[in-house]
Amino acid sequence: MSNHSTSLHLAKQNFKFSSAHFLIFNATEAEMLHGHNYQVQITVHSSQSVRDSENGYFVDFAALKKIVKSHCDLWDEHILLPAKHADMKHKVSVDKKNYEIHFRDRFYSLPITETIWLPITNTSVEQLSLLLAENLFQEFKALGVVQLEVEIQETSGQSAKSIVGSN
Repeated sequence: MSNHSTSLHLAKQNFKFSSAHFLIFNATEAEMLHGHNYQVQITVHSSQSVRDSENGYFVDFAALKKIVKSHCDLWDEHILLPAKHADMKHKVSVDKKNYEIHFRDRFYSLPITETIWLPITNTSVEQLSLLLAENLFQEFKALGVVQLEVEIQETSGQSAKSIVGSN
């Protein structure tokens, strides 16, 4: 008996988020705050053979698309900041509407409702793709997905891909 697996690839136009960030290069250098229109693509892998499935497929595209879109929407039109970077300090303003952020010699006052603190050390496309892959995989496992690839493109021709799970 041969070993079969199936993979599905999705790269929908609405798998996107527009966010601001800045990349931290080293102990003295970092980019200025700027934004990207990120595009997300996913590939899901199943260990089951579609030949053996009752309905001829292993997961409903609609279920995958809904989950991916909901995760993209969480980051859309927000400022993404790395909560785990040692130089990133913040507190809530007196009026409880803003974060007062100190990053080295910079100061930002950003609306709480527009700022997301991510559990990463840098808002690089590499760390964003890994975090999104880990978050999506938690939901996809229940659908029979054993491995997930998430690619995030920050500009045309510039992307990172993360793979989570095992096959």
